[in-house]
Amino acid sequence: HNNKIIGESLDLAKYLDAHFDGPALLPDDPAKREFAEELFTYTDTFSKTVLSSFKGDVVKEAGAAFDYLESALQKFDGPFFLGEISLVDFVYIPFVERFQIFIQEVFKYDITSGRPK
Repeated sequence: HNNKIIGESLDLAKYLDAHFDGPALLPDDPAKREFAEELFTYTDTFSKTVLSSFKGDVVKEAGAAFDYLESALQKFDGPFFLGEISLVDFVYIPFVERFQIFIQEVFKYDITSGRPK
């Protein structure tokens, strides 16, 4: 689009959201947009924390990362990070889904236990 090359998937999704019509991937509410950016920033920390926990204490280390996400899910009403489904959910769902299966199978740890959202 306009000869613009975007290599990062998150940046591409934000660009598409800003430049094309259709349902918005991010809300107009400034507080929700700010929180979305905070959660986008946390994605690297989240994945690195969970991956490194495989060499240590999964329950303690990965558990803390999932507790952070659970807490983030409590900020707005609704089942999603910003209340309604958004780009934030699309960013985290693949990580959480894969980690949930792997951690359950390998470490016999249910990351959903005590985390209702």
